[in-house]
Amino acid sequence: MTEQPTPVRRGRTRKPVVAVTGASQGLGASLAEKLLANAAVRKVIAIDDHRGELADATWRIADVRDPALASKLSGVDVLVHLALDQAVESPAVERRALNVRGTTVALTGAAAAGVKRVVLATSAMVYGSQTPHDGPFGDDAEVLADPDDSVLGDLVEIEAVVERARRAHPWLEISVLRPAPLVGPGIDSVVTRHFEAPRLLVLRGSAPLWQFCHVDDLVSALETAALGPYLMAANVAGAGWLSQDDVERVSGLRRIELPASVAISTAERLHRIGVTPAASSELSFLVHPLVVTCAALTEAGWTPAFDNEASLEVLLEESARHTALGTRRLDRKDATRAAAASATVALVGTAALVRRARKRRRS
Repeated sequence: MTEQPTPVRRGRTRKPVVAVTGASQGLGASLAEKLLANAAVRKVIAIDDHRGELADATWRIADVRDPALASKLSGVDVLVHLALDQAVESPAVERRALNVRGTTVALTGAAAAGVKRVVLATSAMVYGSQTPHDGPFGDDAEVLADPDDSVLGDLVEIEAVVERARRAHPWLEISVLRPAPLVGPGIDSVVTRHFEAPRLLVLRGSAPLWQFCHVDDLVSALETAALGPYLMAANVAGAGWLSQDDVERVSGLRRIELPASVAISTAERLHRIGVTPAASSELSFLVHPLVVTCAALTEAGWTPAFDNEASLEVLLEESARHTALGTRRLDRKDATRAAAASATVALVGTAALVRRARKRRRS
């Protein structure tokens, strides 16, 4: 990717100092490493609760939930806040404290420290996916997903925190990137686990479209948002999308079709009894996946390196190491647990079908 122009602030053209939270691992470490190699950046400040492996970064140890974070942002021009927990099975209370409170503290601290721009990443899933959509979502689409106790619920709350911060600190540029489902090494989500299952769930009569975002493309998009023109909101995804037939052709997986009422009620029951850690709001994206356009980033000069088929192949390569049933990940060698989970899924699904048939006979 070509170097992005340095933001111009108040008549100055000096190279910016960029801070990255969550910089010791994952997405934060990847972005910090990329920024260190960018000649348009004067200094990279890596922030986390422990020191990572990037020797050339300036490390500042801090908990993003602590208001003292503001003192660690002295001299920072751009803050990229990536200290988020999106693990499928993290305890909800602890996860939300990091995600929502951490984002609130980061935005408040940035405003207090004189930071000029903050960049965050949520997900395109915040647009909501309870029903099929007529077309792709643009960068200015409305956030309609429910703020429940899921990972997605955290991201919806973060979007609300951003809106409040914009009203409270109108001089602070806040960019929110919304990637399609992420794929790549180490990515574990409801969507990636969907492709670890023996069959792909499809609602009867539906024609879902699929779109993905490779983590490398999200890293380059974050770099563009940090150093390029101000983007209030921007979607991140591979160009175009795949049909369900395309996905089955590439993956070699076959589908299992269920009526919508059976699929959703089964998902809710599986979540309640602990077979699946995902809430039904997240599982709805497996049967009503949404697609987006990326006009804002494209106009800023960003281009994805991975198309959707290449991203799906990466996902499949990663998922070959695991088996998931009801989005509960199992080791392939653990045949006993897998069989028990399969039986539970079949039992709950059969019970739902029986109840549905009884209701039809009574009506």
